[in-house]
Parts: sequence; C-alpha cells; structure tokens
Amino acid sequence: MRYTMFLLLLCFFGGLAMASPPDTTDYVSRVNPLIDTHKSRWFYFNSASRPFGMVNLSPDTNLKGSWGSGYLYDSTVVRGFSHIHGWQISGILVMPATGEVLGHRGPDTYLSPFSHDTEVVYPGYHRIHLDRYDVTAELTSTTRVGFHRYTYEGEDQDRHLYFDTGAFLAHDSTLYSEVRRLSDREIEGLAVMGPTNRRPKPFTVYFVAQLDRDMVGFGGWEEGKMLTGQPAAVGGKDAGAFLSFPSGTDTVQLKVALSYTSLDGARRNLEAELSHWDFEQVVADSRAEWNTELGKIDVTGGTEQQQVKFYTDLWHSLLGRRIVSDVDGHYADNTGPETRIRRVKLDEEGNPRFPHYNFDAWWGSHWSLDILWALAYPERLDGFGSTMQDMYENGGMIPRGPSGGNYTFVMIGDPAVSFFAAAINRGVHRGYDLEKVYAGLRKNAFPGGIRDKAGYEHYTRLGGGMEYYVERGYVPEGLPGKGYHKDGASMTLEYAYQDWCLAQIARTLGKEEDYALFMERSKNYRHLWNPATGWMHPREIDGSWMADFAPVATADQFSARGFCEANSAIYSHYVPHDVPALAELFGGREAYIASLESSFEKQSKNWLQADDKNHAVNWVDYANQPSTGMAHLFNKVGAPWLSQKWVRIVKDRYGETTPYGGYHGDEDQGQMGALGALMAIGLFSVDGSAATEPGYEITTPLFDEVVIQLNQTYYPGKTFTIRTEGNPTDNLYIQSARLNGQDWNSVEFSHETFARGGLLELTVGAEPNRSWGVE
Repeated sequence: MRYTMFLLLLCFFGGLAMASPPDTTDYVSRVNPLIDTHKSRWFYFNSASRPFGMVNLSPDTNLKGSWGSGYLYDSTVVRGFSHIHGWQISGILVMPATGEVLGHRGPDTYLSPFSHDTEVVYPGYHRIHLDRYDVTAELTSTTRVGFHRYTYEGEDQDRHLYFDTGAFLAHDSTLYSEVRRLSDREIEGLAVMGPTNRRPKPFTVYFVAQLDRDMVGFGGWEEGKMLTGQPAAVGGKDAGAFLSFPSGTDTVQLKVALSYTSLDGARRNLEAELSHWDFEQVVADSRAEWNTELGKIDVTGGTEQQQVKFYTDLWHSLLGRRIVSDVDGHYADNTGPETRIRRVKLDEEGNPRFPHYNFDAWWGSHWSLDILWALAYPERLDGFGSTMQDMYENGGMIPRGPSGGNYTFVMIGDPAVSFFAAAINRGVHRGYDLEKVYAGLRKNAFPGGIRDKAGYEHYTRLGGGMEYYVERGYVPEGLPGKGYHKDGASMTLEYAYQDWCLAQIARTLGKEEDYALFMERSKNYRHLWNPATGWMHPREIDGSWMADFAPVATADQFSARGFCEANSAIYSHYVPHDVPALAELFGGREAYIASLESSFEKQSKNWLQADDKNHAVNWVDYANQPSTGMAHLFNKVGAPWLSQKWVRIVKDRYGETTPYGGYHGDEDQGQMGALGALMAIGLFSVDGSAATEPGYEITTPLFDEVVIQLNQTYYPGKTFTIRTEGNPTDNLYIQSARLNGQDWNSVEFSHETFARGGLLELTVGAEPNRSWGVE
C-alpha cells in the first residue's frame, strides 16, 4: 500500500514525476532524493545543496540524534529548515510562522504539519507547504549561501521568521548562540556546536542573513525566555531571535551565508556567491551545476527505475562530504588546543587551488568513492588529498575522518592510505606534496601513528594495537582503553591491506626498501588463518585462538567479537590485495569459489536481513562496507560469470526507488551510492585500484551505453565508452569483448588504457560463457 501511494505521489510531483521518460539531457530529472528516506542519518538527506556544498539546506522533521534525524519520510511535521547536515556538524535553524510568537518554546511547540501531496524536491530545490501557518517554503542555495522564499498565504496575521540558533540539532546541544540586528534588512550571528564523543571540541558557525524587505520587529529569547522590548541583540544558552513583518506581507526572501571562520568570512561568501535576489535564477544555476556533474557519466538504456537509481547513487556520491572553507580559502583548524584560522594553498592568481573539506572516514571507500572519483572526478581525489595534507601539517597526522577541523579517529586503521594510493598511482597529485604525504602515511603505519588510535580514542593510544602488529604480525583481542572498534582481527586484516597500499606508493616513489618492508607486512593476514576452523580466527593476547568461535553470529548482533561491524564469514575474504593466495588457504581455487558461492547462496535466502543493526548474522552484507567487494572476488579467481551473476543480483536487491528501500543500511556519505554506480556501469577494482599500475575489472553494465567524460587536467583522453550489445537489462552474462577494436579476453584492463580514452564493446547473453575472461 505504501509503495502504491508513493507511485501516485511521483506522478503528482513536478520535480519527481516519472510518468513520461525524463529529458535525456536533464540528469537532475532522473534523481529521486526521497529514496530510502523512511530512516535517515543527519547527513543523509539533502535537497537545497550544491555538490559538496557547505550549505545543506533542507526541512528537518526530526532534530535529535545522529541517526533517525533530519528528514524522515513518514514524519508528519516540520520543525524547521536548518543549513548544515554534515558529519558531526549542524547549525542555524530557521522557521516561518504567523500569529503569536512561539519561538522561545522550541521546535516541538512551533512545528507544523505538512503533506507530501504538495511537496516538490530535486537536487538544488525543495518546496513544502506548512499547513499550520499556510506558508509555502521554497529552498535553494549556492555553495555557501542558503536562499529561502516564504509565501504567506493565510489570513491577515503577523508574519515571522524564527532564527532558533540555540536549538538542539542532531548530535548535541548548542552551547551558545548570538543574533544581532544590523539594519531593517540584515542580521548576523553565530552558534557554538557542543562537542560530541566523535568531535571532541566545540565548533562555531557564523552567519550573515539578509532580507528582501524591511522587518518591522526584532526580538528574541535567552535560556528559553522571551526578552522584553526591542533588543538590538540576543545571546546565551537556548537563545534565538524572531523577525516580524506586516500582516499583509505575501512573500519574504532570505539569504543566509555561512562561514566557520568569522562573520567577515560569511559576509565575503555572501558577496561573492549571491549578490542578487533572483530566486529562480539560483534554482536554475543549481540545476545546471548538478547536470554538469551528473553528466560526467552519461548512460543510455536500462529501465527507467535503473536510471533513476543510478543517478540518485551518483548524486549521493557527490553530496555527503562538505566544503568547510570560505570562498577565499580560509578554514578553521581544530587539531591543536585552540582554534586557528588557516588558509588553503593558493594558485598563481591568488585563488584557492582546492577547498578544505569535512568528511566521515574513508573506511571502505577503496570499494566505492576512491574508484568512482578516479574514473570521473579525479579533481575530488586531489582536493581531499590537499585537505589531508593540510591536517598533517597542522596537527601531525593524516586523518581518517575529520569533523569541524578536529581529528575524530572515526573507525579503525588508516584508510587514507588506500585513498592516496588510488590517487598517486594515477598521477592525481596537483594539490599536495608527494614526499610530505608519504611521510605522514608512513608515520601512521607504526606505533604512534593514527593506526594506534581505536575508534574515537582521543586522548590515549591503547586500542589500535600497533606494537602487537609490528612484533607479532597480528592484533589480539582484549586491548585496553575506552576506544571503540577494538576488533583485533579486523584491524589485522585492514592493516595488512593498508601495508600493501603503502608499498604501492613506495614503489611509485622509488622507495624500494619500504616497498619490500610493507609488502612483507601485507602478508600478516596469514597469522589469523586457522586451518582447524577454515576461517580467519581472532586470537587472544596470549596468542591462543579465541574460544567459542563461529563464522556468523546466531542472533542479531552489530559485530562479532574480533570483527568491526561484521564477522569472520565476511572478513575472511578481506584480502583484496592477494586473492589468489587467499584462495590457496581455503584449499585452492575450486574450494574457494565453492565457499564464496555458498556464502552468497545462504544470504540470498534473506538478502534484506542485512541492515545497519545486525551485521554479524550475515554471510554477505551489502548494507555495510566490509562486505562490499565480495561479489567481485570471483573475477579474481577465474570465475567471472559468477561475479556477473552476483553483482546483478545485488543490484536488483538494492535497486528500489521508493522511500522504503534502496540502500537498506548506512549510505555513508556517498559510499554506497558510489558502489551502486560502479556496479551499474560494470567497472570495479577489488584491490581498490591502488596498485602501482592500477586497473579495473569488468562486470555487465545495466545500460546499453555508458560514456564517461575524462578530466583532461589529469587524463589525456576525452571519453571512455562502454557499449553493450544483446540487451544487458535482461541478459547478464558476457559472451565476448573488444577493447579499442581488439578482441579482449581478460576481465581486467589498465587505468592507462582508460585514461587515454577509448571504447569497450561487450556482447552479452542469457547463459554464462565460462571461457571468457579467464586468461
């Protein structure tokens, strides 16, 4: 019933309607932001946002919690429109209202019901009607400026805008906020976000807001109590302000510019990005920017649902991680005891080479963002690499996921090394210094580096186990400290892969001794292989095998002991850099294929059992990162038809386009979107495309044709095209291939070939061809 109702709503919405095929040049029309919004994380849903935008302006139905917050499809009320939906950052809630001022009583008092029947949402724009106030709210943005248009349609009542700057948003309470009236058309202020267990220090967002008409009243509240008279400013805990307009006012437009450095920074951002009041022009500009970015991968064919899911996946991959620097390149550094305002590197003309970014961990991105961005968006690899070098220079460590200029020590290990390997080994390094970055990555690979920090271990170095890893070749269970994810088996396996990635960079840079050292360490996964159980088996501090071992949990668990958000059945396949040798541990190629396929067959009885709460019970888990390379492993052991089969099955199971499915787990700042996009176009790399000579493995695309625009700042070619004959929508098995006019019987081809541009031609059929791709 819910699905049927949603399809009816799609036909009603102007922005989402799919009753007729979308314009083939308007990629935005193929994006459905409402996919899987029945549950959400604070940073998951975005509407009025540019690619990687500092501003992520959207309706908030639920305000409290990092999970289950932001916009949830089944919620029936809107509590406001906030500007920041980022990894551990939030801020500046605005709400239009009429009648009695209720802002001081909080969002739960002044909320308004709404209906999806009158809602329109697409990338860069959101329209929603607030039934309580009879106000239509429209939202759009530039990169650093939110643009609101409120149309007051109800009876003759006073009109207001609440700036609830002290509201609790997502992660923790706002410690302090200020709002100051500068004129009848301008206010400015700030909000100090409280620390969280992930982001350990407070973080300040500054704003400057302008109106297109005069306010006739300004007031506010502090500590939840209304102030009397007409104050020039309000400030304190649980503070906020209201702006009032005459009762006959029909429309109010509002611009809110943000900065994390200063009020002057916010004002400069406003002046640089939005000097006019043409709302429709900003909507059009945003749509054009999104079309440019999404159009870097053009697909033809497939079903309408497959196209919608593909472009929604691609949209997510360009959305979840945030720019946090001003238009002139200034950013807030919180790696030290006090906030320092710094500036990114400038080009010869004095402009920022790249922005500074805020992002969750790279954990798992070697099977998602690292590969997708390398294909179509190498400038993003370069820009994020620049941010990580800045943090190394500022704070002494390359991060695995910064927030608000803080080290968060999110997740485990040093996944930045696979990110850098994918970039450096493609020559994508205009934004950072190779020797400096290598020094930071090498530091992380020894005691005292970031690997020594367990999840969110801010003040000690107890949970990462690097001394054990260096001395014994594995990390045992039972490490001390208060850090999260002290899962020795997972850490061992991830460290071994990261050592291999570091070895690849070392060879590229001519550091042969380091190459030999880290290649030897990359074999440390063998220390966890237990022939008696036939699985990767955690070990205790005394060296013994962990008792009461099983490859999967028998009851719902988030993690099995020893494994980070997974279990042994999944992590036993986590040797992406050495799959043939792993197969030998399983008893040889045939035994490995049988074991791997058995895991897929067991999971296929209940695919969507895998969600973001019970990872440990699954044999295969495409709702979380550690498992997301498993379907492609058959390509590495001479059974590519099985990769073709299981990749397609996974795509089908995670291909929904309703608010009630599509990801079924944690779409972690674009990682699952990027994975879905890669599966849809039929390219992947099990080793994270991190090798000294990187390449890609082939599976069957969903589409008749895929055209990838190449960034000629980095690559010499113009386009790389994948053309598939034989109806790939229904026929998933590759029968033959040609690469640039030559017969091609390998499941792999090099990045060098890709970067020159060219044509990969595939012919598919209904039955497997067990002789293709096995050379």
